[in-house]
Amino acid sequence: MTSIQPPPHRIYLLRHGKSGWAEPGQSDFDRTLDAQGFAETEIVATKAADRNYRPDIVISSTAMRCRQTAEAIRRAIDEEMEPLFVDELYNGVLSSYLDILSAQQDSGSAMLIGHNPTMEQVLTALIGEGEMNKALGSGFPTAGLAVLDHAGTGPGGQGAWKLVDFIRP
Repeated sequence: MTSIQPPPHRIYLLRHGKSGWAEPGQSDFDRTLDAQGFAETEIVATKAADRNYRPDIVISSTAMRCRQTAEAIRRAIDEEMEPLFVDELYNGVLSSYLDILSAQQDSGSAMLIGHNPTMEQVLTALIGEGEMNKALGSGFPTAGLAVLDHAGTGPGGQGAWKLVDFIRP
């Protein structure tokens, strides 16, 4: 497991909704959510709002499908919220995602909106492979939202994180 010490005390990991295939001449970066992806993100955003999940900061990949996912969150949770779009989350590796989370020292809670397989790797790094497999045996689904709370100090002084909820579309 990886050590990220609070703040933030709560981390939200949101994988973008299902996207369509790239059109001829279109880059992967510009792929949009498909109809299922739009529906998934609206469902998850509404469930998150209903559970009063309100991150202090939302940090999203700059890819179009992540921007569209962030927009669904903004509409459902807080129309005034302005997501922060970060290039490093597009094609980012585990260490990039963890560094971005660790840098959120001014926020009690932070949401990352990004891509697989990195989202799954972040969740595994924070809660451990056994807990990850128990919670999401088939992997991190599109539009899946993991909610983690800091659970104190674990073995070896590492920060311990606990998966407290997982919202599926």
